[in-house]
Amino acid sequence: MTEKDLLYDTILARSFSRNEQKRLGYGAFIASLLFVFTLCTVFKPYLSPLPPIVELQLPVNAGLRMLRITEPQKPQALRSSNNTTYGDSENLTIPTDQINITSNATTLQKLISSEDHMRSVFKDTSLPKSRLDSFNSTTNTTISKEQVITEDNKMEKTIKPICKKLARTEICELNGDVRVQGKSATVHASIAYAFSGNSTWHIKPYARNGDVAAMDRVREWTVKLEQNADLLSRCVRNHSVPAILFSLGGYSMNNFHDFTDIVIPLYTTVRRFNGEVQFLVTNRNQPWINKFKEVLRSLSNYDLIYIDEENETHCFATVVVGLNRHPEYYKELTIDPSYSEYSMSDFRRFLRDAYSLRNAAVNTRKNQLRRRRRPRMLILARGRSRAFTNAGEIARAARRIGFKVVAAEASGDVASFARIVNSCDVMLGVHGAGLTNMVFLPEKAAVIQILPIGGFEWLAKTDFEEPSKGMDLRYLEYKIAAEESTLLRRYGRDHEVVRDPSAVGRRGWEMFQSVYLVQQNVTVDINRFKPVLVKAFELLQMQSV
Repeated sequence: MTEKDLLYDTILARSFSRNEQKRLGYGAFIASLLFVFTLCTVFKPYLSPLPPIVELQLPVNAGLRMLRITEPQKPQALRSSNNTTYGDSENLTIPTDQINITSNATTLQKLISSEDHMRSVFKDTSLPKSRLDSFNSTTNTTISKEQVITEDNKMEKTIKPICKKLARTEICELNGDVRVQGKSATVHASIAYAFSGNSTWHIKPYARNGDVAAMDRVREWTVKLEQNADLLSRCVRNHSVPAILFSLGGYSMNNFHDFTDIVIPLYTTVRRFNGEVQFLVTNRNQPWINKFKEVLRSLSNYDLIYIDEENETHCFATVVVGLNRHPEYYKELTIDPSYSEYSMSDFRRFLRDAYSLRNAAVNTRKNQLRRRRRPRMLILARGRSRAFTNAGEIARAARRIGFKVVAAEASGDVASFARIVNSCDVMLGVHGAGLTNMVFLPEKAAVIQILPIGGFEWLAKTDFEEPSKGMDLRYLEYKIAAEESTLLRRYGRDHEVVRDPSAVGRRGWEMFQSVYLVQQNVTVDINRFKPVLVKAFELLQMQSV
């Protein structure tokens, strides 16, 4: 028997013919090729850098959700649309050091598009509060794209939003080489990264977006990002501290809007600088500056600059254009500590320091003669509309209950009036800007708001009732009857002004304002009002127990 016959006479030979063995050999060879090709395909991403054309999705963590590899070195500058609702949040972005992500990819772009993901971001406590601001609004929020950049597997950079639009405000924060030109109302910022798309943002630095009448009185500024610093205007004045650019237009000099649109937003924006900040004022308003000089001096160690009048280019390392404000549209005189590092308690403490106010909380304890101190009541007088026609009767009724009564009208001397308010335990007034002075009341004091006829319930709740809670004040309310309004005598009971205020309101704000805010005064029914005074007295006595 030959050697070939011996090889054939094996176990395999007994099972398969020669032709079948050939077919098996070919099959094994093809299977080997397929196995090798599969190994190369699976492990190729780990063996060499990814080409730019490859698109791959991979999860990084719950905070970043989904990242997609895109063409390298092409970050997008995002520009807002003028048709977006005021509840939307929009971002203009530039690269800044922020987080580290291990990856061989050159550029990672984060895509966030669903409301479900937005809610997950709210729950991510690793995100800073300033970032959470841009997600909150009273309407559906549009989240813009954000990019993450890595360089040679070292520290990666996130394109952080420098401009954001919230329900009531717009704000841009620029860092690096920033140059401000007052005459042209332009802020230029030099950046080191190439941008494709629009790199310009138009902003009115006053915190009352959505109010056309107010915003028409605010100068518009342009924020421009430039990759080539040589294109920027030459620096004439260099500053060593950050700058805040804000407007004194809008509804300034109305006490309510002074605080809710300017003073409180200014405080939450600049307090972190501890005075080392330069104010750049657009829409110069000297009476406002005189009115709030104590606040301005307490927030900045430097003389403010009326930037509209400046021909020179001012240069800074950091410029903030606009002011922070509560992210919800219908929130007045309020700081929500969940969206800010400060609270209304912090703000009121700041006011006490700025105006040297003595009383942090009401004091109804007994004096050294063991006699209980009589609580002080301030009756807010008004010289024109919504005035008390029987303020003397109200004062006598309050004294009989046990109050010591002071009557005063707010003036442009904020410091003097703040001391009067701070010395009182109760403040009583008809709905109006004067009630804003409750910010100076001691904690646990009481506010009594008188509502004229005309359907003031919503305004009363939004402007003063809800804010009083954040100030740790006791709130009481008295809604007058038609007989207590001077409009009854002027128009008669059957006139729609008295009978159906909603019909008047449907004709527009101007009509409502002229009738119910301008023409109306109040004559309080003492017998009907007395239980409210008694309740205020009892609330104060409870503090001493």
